[in-house]
Amino acid sequence: MIKAIEQNLQKGIQLLKNISDEQYSNNSVAPYNASIGCHMRHILDVFSCLIKGLDAKFIDLSVRERNGCAEKETSLGIEYFETVIHQLKKISEEDYNTVIKVSDDMGLGKVTANYTIAAMLMQAQSHTTHHFASIGYIVYQLGIELPNTDFGYNPTTPKKVHA
Repeated sequence: MIKAIEQNLQKGIQLLKNISDEQYSNNSVAPYNASIGCHMRHILDVFSCLIKGLDAKFIDLSVRERNGCAEKETSLGIEYFETVIHQLKKISEEDYNTVIKVSDDMGLGKVTANYTIAAMLMQAQSHTTHHFASIGYIVYQLGIELPNTDFGYNPTTPKKVHA
């Protein structure tokens, strides 16, 4: 599980290594005007919440870092990716079935539910892929070439077959 997440996160690092800080922080693409960096920072904030909450077995997804510097400079974005990957590698398979409490604001206030660590990792992975797809749209609008053709695609998405 961690290996698959790492492979996905490495796609983010690969993109950051191939774009400028200006491209990374460009928030001109409508309709949401969110930058590539904003999405990347958000993805990593979710993983950071997960990592920070493991010891207490309580993850509050509404309390994220929101480090603005990590969404403006590719070097800081890459550092954030590498830190998250390093921390994720400390999670062992034996811990996957450990029950944890996960809290988030669902729009009408905070709700807390029981998860396993594996379920939270799966959710964070899916969340990453979802945001990578949004980043793919921004990349396209900015005329940037993706360094990886699978960027933003769920592994279960059928590949188009041309007849």
